Amino acid sequence: MFSMPGGWEWLIILIVALLIFGKRLPEVMKSLGKGIVEFKKGVKGVEEEVEESSSKTTQKKMESEKDTTKQENK
Repeated sequence: MFSMPGGWEWLIILIVALLIFGKRLPEVMKSLGKGIVEFKKGVKGVEEEVEESSSKTTQKKMESEKDTTKQENK
């Protein structure tokens, strides 16, 4: 039903953006770029937290299995 805009649609979008933002367009694009960078930093931070907690969980599980094995050998 909906798809990515083609050549003419992008041209119309560009003209509308120029009419709306005019001289402020570089400022708007700069702030948009900063927002994207901050979003990527946030996503990377969340990924690192998930990976860290996952490795801690795996490590605890391995330690408990070692303890169980030691108790069985006694």
